[in-house]
Amino acid sequence: MKVVFFALAAAMAAPLVLGAPKDEKAKATKWKITGQLEEACSCNAACPCWFDSKPTRTTCGGNQVLFIQKGNYGNVKLDGLAVANYAQSPENQTMMDSFGKWNFSTNYIDEKANPEQRKALEAIAAVVLPSNNGSKNFKTVYVPITRKIEGKDHIITIGNVATFTGHLVEGGLGGSSKITNPPGADPLHHQYAQGKTTRMIYNDSDQNWDWTGTNYMLGTFTLDSDQYAKFVAGLAQKMAKKEKTESAEKK
Repeated sequence: MKVVFFALAAAMAAPLVLGAPKDEKAKATKWKITGQLEEACSCNAACPCWFDSKPTRTTCGGNQVLFIQKGNYGNVKLDGLAVANYAQSPENQTMMDSFGKWNFSTNYIDEKANPEQRKALEAIAAVVLPSNNGSKNFKTVYVPITRKIEGKDHIITIGNVATFTGHLVEGGLGGSSKITNPPGADPLHHQYAQGKTTRMIYNDSDQNWDWTGTNYMLGTFTLDSDQYAKFVAGLAQKMAKKEKTESAEKK
């Protein structure tokens, strides 16, 4: 768990600083978003990375796509918009332990957003998604982000560079199989339904992915700036306690 605390603290605390606008009024901007998370990666289901284990393949390459049903960043409305991140961990390292040293991290911002909405989505992504804190090899791209639901299949398309189709797996006692509060959980991943991809394709950031039957996750979220501030503060307390314990053990 020690790796989880340090990695997540870096993941969450750094965006709050780096993603914040310069003027004091903008720094205090409150935001709230409600919607659904669509996520998939190259690991077998369920993804071991959320349990601070090494990925199924030598690397874990995947995405997090937020479809915002209702949201605002200050007075900027974000209803019906989407934002996504694609990233990949280094070979033979856990996602947690290698955070900040990933092979790449690319944000995709819904191109139908106006200039104000784009800035708002970028600011929220800097807090909620890995963004530029996951890797020095970071870029932001503006593309159409769409989703179709056909029966049990969720079909997500990111511009002309990515598409993936996922479906939920049935639990042993019926219904969907859910994972709650994994070791790597943040407010976005407090609980999600487990599934598998039918196919996952990505051709950007010097990648050429084409996988089938890999990890897929579907979640619902209601997130806000206060919630993330409390989350970071809680991690900071855990880190301080851990450092104090380790210091005492060395004496």
